[in-house]
Amino acid sequence: MTIKSSQTLVSEALKEIKTISTDEAHKMVSDNQCNLIDIRDIRELQKEGQIEGANHIPRGMLEFWLDPESVYFKEGKLDLNKEMVLFCAGGLRSALAAKTLKDMGFKKVSHIDGGFGALRQSKFKVT
Repeated sequence: MTIKSSQTLVSEALKEIKTISTDEAHKMVSDNQCNLIDIRDIRELQKEGQIEGANHIPRGMLEFWLDPESVYFKEGKLDLNKEMVLFCAGGLRSALAAKTLKDMGFKKVSHIDGGFGALRQSKFKVT
């Protein structure tokens, strides 16, 4: 049996999705053009802090919370017509998650290069 490595999956995802910088993300948030989504685990948020204005959706629940047909759908939590801008700690999980959202049919999806580590060094405020 041959399985794809996680790195292969990330590499493939990066070819299909849009990657944006922290500056691009900051402008989109400032212009109210996107949903900024933190997909890190709750323990990571408690330990490292959160980005002000970001919506937290744990990676394991992302597809369910954004699927209007799911019993877990979070009605009104996000504007489904705006771009979904995802980030995790370093950019690997968010790349896979962004590809999954594209596979679900979301047209406007991107992820932030460098994840929370890069956001912490940017214009974004950590709370």
